[in-house]
Amino acid sequence: MALVSALRGSAFAFLWSGQSISRLGDHFFRVAMAWWVLQETGSAAAMGTVLIFASVPMLIFLLIGGVAVDRFSRARVMLLSDVGRGIVVALITVLAFNGTLELWHVYLSSIIFGSVSAFFQPAYIAIVPDIVPSEARPSANSLTALSGQLTGILGPALGALVIAQFNTAVAFGLDAASFFISALCLIPLLGIQRATTPNEKIESPLTALRSGMRAVTSQTWLWLTIFLAALMNLTAAGPYGVALPFMVKTNLNNDVQALGWIYSASSIGSVVVALWLGRKTHLNHRGVYAYLSLVIWGLSLALLGLPVGLVPILIFSFVMGSAINVFSLIWTNTLQEMVPHDLLGRVSSIDFLGSFVLLPIGYGLAGWASDWIGATNVFIIGGILTALLALIGLAQPSIRNLD
Repeated sequence: MALVSALRGSAFAFLWSGQSISRLGDHFFRVAMAWWVLQETGSAAAMGTVLIFASVPMLIFLLIGGVAVDRFSRARVMLLSDVGRGIVVALITVLAFNGTLELWHVYLSSIIFGSVSAFFQPAYIAIVPDIVPSEARPSANSLTALSGQLTGILGPALGALVIAQFNTAVAFGLDAASFFISALCLIPLLGIQRATTPNEKIESPLTALRSGMRAVTSQTWLWLTIFLAALMNLTAAGPYGVALPFMVKTNLNNDVQALGWIYSASSIGSVVVALWLGRKTHLNHRGVYAYLSLVIWGLSLALLGLPVGLVPILIFSFVMGSAINVFSLIWTNTLQEMVPHDLLGRVSSIDFLGSFVLLPIGYGLAGWASDWIGATNVFIIGGILTALLALIGLAQPSIRNLD
């Protein structure tokens, strides 16, 4: 099957297996942290602050991470990142078990966690062409998305069950263990050398960053999408990340298990898309499909603000997950295909930095607005603005002609 062709290579099989386990733990942590903050503070602003402290350091270190990824062993960079994050979450686990975990501990650990995370994602994107032949890269990217979303289906529901049956400390501990297991799976990849291009030169860090910036600014479809993604993360990802737990408790009058189901519904939608796109070796009119999916993403977010019950919310979340994964898969494949391999780590880090640079502001605004006007109104306003931004992008010839 074309979808699983990338798993025929042992290197990618190890990489994929480790990350699948780690992502399962991440979803445990996501639900546990959201519920811990909700129980301890009852404040959407506090939840937004936790996410800000995690995202700002990651954004600060992303460019450094991109340079490191293009200069050093990508597998080693990922392994160190996994071990570092595992240690941070293990410390949170110990404090939670002892009943001494406080909000300032969460803030501090979020800063460290975000700093270390900045090195992982660019390395993951850049290492795939090192270990997977070009014809199998759509399979690799779809499998990566598929594992993330399958664990996204199981993780929130299982995490909520663990919290309900035990406590948040157990969920934190399972996430810490998942990072160490992922690190073990990266050990067989340490001998893989970074692929180089003919006449490639070793550049100073500053020169390397300039080369990456030139690669981005020279292609309109690339810098324009990064710019619009920054605005859409402000209007969509911020509200979804902060306001959802409070909407579940206040408007739906439901518990942590309902929150887990909503997260899982989004992941099911992403799985459906990954199964569909993973079978395709090329997608025509990729710019049009990518931006139409963003329009649907925004409209689905707005629908979360309607006064409806849990079942319609689950449907809207399913559509959101489907739509954003269409964009994500098209975008990853396009970067790996159109960006020179020796620049891919830097371009990926610039992409992440540019796309998420406004997200901390989005978290802060969403937390403040949820406390002031209610989570449902935040969804409606954010969703409409997101759809309008996507339509602006779709109106640009450089996007419509991206094939």
